[in-house]
Amino acid sequence: MQVSARWCDWDGNGLEHCVLDQGDGGLVLEGVVAGTRGGQYGGSYLVRTDAQFRTREVRVSYVAGPKMHIESDGEGHWHDKIANVALSFLDGCFDVDIGITPATNMLPIKRLNLREQESQDISVAYVPLPHEVDGDFLPRYAQQRYTCLIAGKRYRYDGIFRAFSAELEFDGHGLVCDYPDTFRRVFE
Repeated sequence: MQVSARWCDWDGNGLEHCVLDQGDGGLVLEGVVAGTRGGQYGGSYLVRTDAQFRTREVRVSYVAGPKMHIESDGEGHWHDKIANVALSFLDGCFDVDIGITPATNMLPIKRLNLREQESQDISVAYVPLPHEVDGDFLPRYAQQRYTCLIAGKRYRYDGIFRAFSAELEFDGHGLVCDYPDTFRRVFE
């Protein structure tokens, strides 16, 4: 199954185009972003999971800026493919959260498969926005919580690492519809 989605920022600026390709072996998210959060930037990303929706590969590239290529063994151990070093500070992370897109919020939703009113705290590899990059362009270890409000449709996201919460609505494919105060889905 292959579907596409588009988002703009909450004020109607910027644009993202994302393609979700999901099969029996997992899913691939691939997108391009002309973003405005924290300044204007261009970027692209690719995320690949295994059949259990554990993130296995992440590529992020900012136009005229830093690039990242990391992989996971599916057991919570990460490796920087560019510098060829282990990223032990990400041990225990099974999901990635890329700051420039709401697309990656689908990953823990699919992997956790929560029942209504069930919550789960997770550790994720958070990929910072361009203005947040200082030094090496690598993900940061971050704590999050997802609570299922309506199975397959509405979840509460708590970014514990930044004291932020939002109720997210998802479409039938698992992609975010709107991310209040951050991203708005553009339906064609």
